[in-house]
Amino acid sequence: MKKIGVLALQGAVSEHLDAISRTGATAVAVKHPDQLQDLDGLILPGGESTTMRRLMKKYDLFETIQVFAKSGKGVFGTCAGLVLTASEIDGSDDETLGLIDTVVMRNGFGRQKDSFEVAIAIKGLEGGPFPAVFIRAPYIASVGEQVEILATVDDTCVAARHGKILVTAFHPELTGDTRLLELFIASL
Repeated sequence: MKKIGVLALQGAVSEHLDAISRTGATAVAVKHPDQLQDLDGLILPGGESTTMRRLMKKYDLFETIQVFAKSGKGVFGTCAGLVLTASEIDGSDDETLGLIDTVVMRNGFGRQKDSFEVAIAIKGLEGGPFPAVFIRAPYIASVGEQVEILATVDDTCVAARHGKILVTAFHPELTGDTRLLELFIASL
C-alpha cells in the first residue's frame, strides 16, 4: 500500500487526507522533515502560496521537499502547490521549489468572485470529464520541452506532468472524484 503525505502547514489539508484515504492509500499529515522519509508521494495542497513557502522555510521543509522530489519521489501540487512547484512565478521574484519547468501566473483566473467549476478532459484519465474546481486559481503560462500538458481551459494550461511531478491549477480534493489522485498514486 502506498503512503502519501499532505503538507499540513496551511490550506486544504483535511480534504486531501480524506481523498487519499478513499483511494485505499495511507494518508499522512506532514509537518516535519523527518516525516517525508517513508512516503511514496507528497501533495502540496491549495492554500496561500506565500504563507506556505514561509512556513516551509521556518520548519526546514523547503529544501527537504526539493531533495525528496530529486530522489525520485512523487509530488502533486494543487493550486498554491502548483505555484510552489513551478520554476518561475510570472511577475514575481518569489523563490519556488523548482520541481517542474513551468512559469505560472498567480491568481491568473482572477479573484475569489471569479472562482468557477468546469468539467475538463484530462489526458490519460479514463471515465470522461473531470469536475475541476478553480478558486482564485493560478494557471500555467508556459511549460518546458519535457513537460506534458494534461488539460486546458480556454487554451490555458491548467494541468501538467513531468515524470512523477503532477500539478493542477484546480482543487481535485474538493470533488468526490479521486481519479486524478489515483493517476498520481499509480505513477509512484
